[in-house]
Amino acid sequence: DGAVPATAPGPRAAPVAAHRLPEVIAHRGSSAHEPEHTLAAYLRAIDEGADALECDVRLTADAHLVCVHDRRVNRTSNGKGVVSTLELATLEGLDWGSWKQDHPQDTEMPDADHGRNQLLTLRRLLTTALEADREIGLAIETKHPTRYAGLVEIQLARVLADYGLDRAPAEGRPHPRVMSFSQLAIQRMGQLCPQLPLVYLMEGYVPLRFRDGSLPKGVSIAGISTEMLRRHPETVARQHARGHQVYVYTVDELGDVQRCLAAGVDAIITNRPAFVRDHLETTLRGDVD
Repeated sequence: DGAVPATAPGPRAAPVAAHRLPEVIAHRGSSAHEPEHTLAAYLRAIDEGADALECDVRLTADAHLVCVHDRRVNRTSNGKGVVSTLELATLEGLDWGSWKQDHPQDTEMPDADHGRNQLLTLRRLLTTALEADREIGLAIETKHPTRYAGLVEIQLARVLADYGLDRAPAEGRPHPRVMSFSQLAIQRMGQLCPQLPLVYLMEGYVPLRFRDGSLPKGVSIAGISTEMLRRHPETVARQHARGHQVYVYTVDELGDVQRCLAAGVDAIITNRPAFVRDHLETTLRGDVD
């Protein structure tokens, strides 16, 4: 689910009314600038105006949900091994920030050094969202395949219930959505938390059975890649015709932002929330003027 570089300028975005501007969801936090899935990345995303925070969750050997994308810890920490075989204490002892040297830390960003090298648990992320000075949404992706199979969704439902976030969205509270590329995982979450919106993620091409705009039972949101939007822009209209929403990932280039606006998508998932927010506000000002 990495970003796909834009190969050509996108279409000029049609005028968009304020209420039609898509939601900006920070992919692993403001991860173009801070180490992904760290508290620093999410604090920066909130400061940059992201509407919601996206994270991937995996289960540790001692049944804690942690925010880590890869099956192994090698890429984003100074350790080695498979997340599911390591206990939380071991994972918390690793350095999760020093690997990211391509974008130096912004010392003017409030709390920029806070949590930059530390593992983030889902519970800490939920607490951060609840403590924010405005309503912050959540988009939680369960990663599969995993040795723990359905235990990941069971534990996710328990954690959300502990925070009172397993119910239908309420004003002033974080608005959780659960996402997965696994239809089985989505079905599990639908049974465990029937009031939560579900996002079925698709990559590369639209599965034949869903080309008419349908989605798995109980799912109301399609998550499509930038590549899919470029190849099959009609997918958005077909999903909307069925009453579904469409989220697009991972949108980091101006051409793809413009494609999203032209297609009328409902949410943009990006590693660069400030960049996308600035472009949306420019678009809005153009409409007003």
